[in-house]
Amino acid sequence: MTARNISKDILCTDEANHLHASFTKLGVAFITEHWPKLMASADGTPSRTYQWPAPANESIMICVFKGQHIEEGFHRHDFFFFNFAYQGDYGALSYDKDNYIKVKENECYIGQPFTGYALRGDSKNEIIIIGILIQKETFFKTFFPILAADKKVFNFFLEPQNNQFSEEFIHLKFSDPTYVRRLLELMVLEYAAPKADTQDILQPLVAALLLIVAREYQTQTTTESPSSLIDQVRQYISTHVDRVTLKQLAADLAYHPNYISNLVRQQTGQSFSEIVLAHRMERAVALLRGTDLSIEVIATMVGYSNTSNFYKAFRSYFHTSPREYIEQLLQSP
Repeated sequence: MTARNISKDILCTDEANHLHASFTKLGVAFITEHWPKLMASADGTPSRTYQWPAPANESIMICVFKGQHIEEGFHRHDFFFFNFAYQGDYGALSYDKDNYIKVKENECYIGQPFTGYALRGDSKNEIIIIGILIQKETFFKTFFPILAADKKVFNFFLEPQNNQFSEEFIHLKFSDPTYVRRLLELMVLEYAAPKADTQDILQPLVAALLLIVAREYQTQTTTESPSSLIDQVRQYISTHVDRVTLKQLAADLAYHPNYISNLVRQQTGQSFSEIVLAHRMERAVALLRGTDLSIEVIATMVGYSNTSNFYKAFRSYFHTSPREYIEQLLQSP
């Protein structure tokens, strides 16, 4: 065996030991500090638990369950969560219709704020579940803008803002879990030995994880391709609303821009730009209603690099300004 191979073996062993110690440390913290906050109320009904289990100055928390048996009580909380079966399988019991989901190794369960939820697990072998918890405010300001292009992803994460009792969840199997596992390992290592800049380091790691989740979710929930060209155009606009142009759409669908423009006019009675505007305004209203994002951020998310142009388009479409629209929402019962 060469010196290079020996060094590599030692490095791998050291890293594995470090990771094992980090799992153990976070696993103990979960059982002793965090789990008691997530137990059911005395009468067995789902208690509304809005406690953020991490310190107030943390917006991202990495938690680990490590053991052979877990049986949480139903609980609700005001943050997003991602639970990954790192080793072994676990069960996720949803409050909605007592729905039991078997989450196998390398799969994940993603929940919205307020979702009734309980972990279940019983095995002869050790189970390891890695949880990523994200405060709602941080999620919408930091991560949601990079995930919102796809309409299905957009609606899933925004739904609990408009419907407090939404019970939706995502059960996802990764086609290649290698990157997900490595990202989660890096998060565990960082969070188990926190430093002053740990939250800053976790943010890009979580962003990468969520982008992979969005990609897999889009792939696994994609239905059959639209049969007609006009349906393909509508779908394209919906999934590229922040950056769609007639030239790029036509190129991607392998048609001349003039042909697409004429087709849209003939099939809908509207121009291409009118349809794009309608999609953007619909998306803008959903963001105004469901988030606390600034108007400047919302403008960028729906395709306006210049905020004043967004204001003009919004007023022309709704005959009111975005701020007046928000005020009307706050005043309505």
